[in-house]
Amino acid sequence: MRIAFFDSGIGGLSVLEEALSRRPEVEFLYYADTDHVPYGQKSRAALIDYAGSAVSFLLAAGADAVVVACNTATAAAIDFLREQFAAPIFGMEPAVKPALAETAGRRVLVLATPLTLREQKLHHLLDAVDPAHCADLLPLPGLVAFAERREFDGPAVQDYLQQALAPFTLANYGAVVLGCTHFNYFKDSLAALLPAGIQFVDGCRGTINHVFHTL
Repeated sequence: MRIAFFDSGIGGLSVLEEALSRRPEVEFLYYADTDHVPYGQKSRAALIDYAGSAVSFLLAAGADAVVVACNTATAAAIDFLREQFAAPIFGMEPAVKPALAETAGRRVLVLATPLTLREQKLHHLLDAVDPAHCADLLPLPGLVAFAERREFDGPAVQDYLQQALAPFTLANYGAVVLGCTHFNYFKDSLAALLPAGIQFVDGCRGTINHVFHTL
């Protein structure tokens, strides 16, 4: 079994890391579409084109299944990919449901790219799991650029996050959903600005659970 992962850059490596830690004997492939990073500020049509090309490449390279290790590409293109290709295609989505379950009625802040927050896939999820409207959405497109420069902390990152978080009363939040795989690299930077005890929730473990259970 050969399982492939793709993302616009290094973000999806956080998903691959989860898979490697669980099943080191499995053969994995990874494709970073750095020609088109960042995905989060592209159009839906462009994402469908990029994702289709990535999956075609990976299947031609011998992949038996593909994990779209990117919330943005999943939101824009997962339906197209599953219609277009016979191989199993797995996607990501912001882990809003487990975050709400773990916070006992406190608010949840969902961090993602503009495209992920704009697509209907997320809003259908929120309609299903958040009837009390406890989740707030915050786009952080700049974090992708920081991640691709391997700049995970420092004054520029802290200033960017501080300005983005300023409108929110952070004491009201019990969890932060990292709805972009690039954002997993900024947990320490975020923790320095958030109240003690706030939980970080991402979709890596849930996605890999689903992949291995299915395959």
